[in-house]
Amino acid sequence: MTLIERISTRPWTRLAPRTAACSLLLFALLPLAAALAQEPSVPSLQLSLAAGQTEPEKVATTLEILFLLTVLSVAPSIVLTATSFTRIIIVFSFLRQAMGTNQVPPNQVLASLAIFMTVMIMLPTGTRINDEALQPYLNEDIGFQEALGKAEAPLREFLFKHTREKDLSIFYSIARMDRPQTKDDVPTPLLVAAYVISEMKTAFQIGFLIYIPFLILDMVVASILLAMGMMMLPPVMISLPFKLLLFVMVDGWNLLTGSLVNSFAA
Repeated sequence: MTLIERISTRPWTRLAPRTAACSLLLFALLPLAAALAQEPSVPSLQLSLAAGQTEPEKVATTLEILFLLTVLSVAPSIVLTATSFTRIIIVFSFLRQAMGTNQVPPNQVLASLAIFMTVMIMLPTGTRINDEALQPYLNEDIGFQEALGKAEAPLREFLFKHTREKDLSIFYSIARMDRPQTKDDVPTPLLVAAYVISEMKTAFQIGFLIYIPFLILDMVVASILLAMGMMMLPPVMISLPFKLLLFVMVDGWNLLTGSLVNSFAA
């Protein structure tokens, strides 16, 4: 066998065509790889008020859009503070702690129920805002400032109804402002802050009343276990089924939700 025949029969010579094909494919993909390696171009969003020099209406519309976007960004905070959601969710938390079921019902279920109850409780206020402010503004019967004032009036009426004067006065002391002569002189931010404090106080009062029957049941079970000499057995483990039975027998969810709704109607 000659030298050329020996070289041609070696394994690496048979891989030469494949290597050449791979090299050509690599060189062909180099421009694409270079293009992908470049920094992606991010489109920019610009909000310009240049047209306001000749068309003031467009400037007003743009400012209204910015205001509405700001309101939507703080909408969760408004729902948590300026509605009945605060009292409801705190009472539900007290109920779960009193029963000893720390994870049942789940937080998602309690929050969803509190949101739906908030919608039903705030429905009259929302209806007034829609009829007196939103629909006239959409029909261009009133301006933006007038619509904002009419939308604020029903909400302030709801907040004043469930806010204590003592809680309102403490925020006036913090802000070092003169006492108002009428309700119209009270700023809305101070009213919302005082409303939250009042709602938390009311929720804690309801939570205390919820704790009493379950606490009595815990004390009875603990006394029975102590009398039987079963001191190593946790009383909560024995009292939990009886708590659930008591809550179901009195139709607790119906009673609690009805009491919460009626507390806002008073």
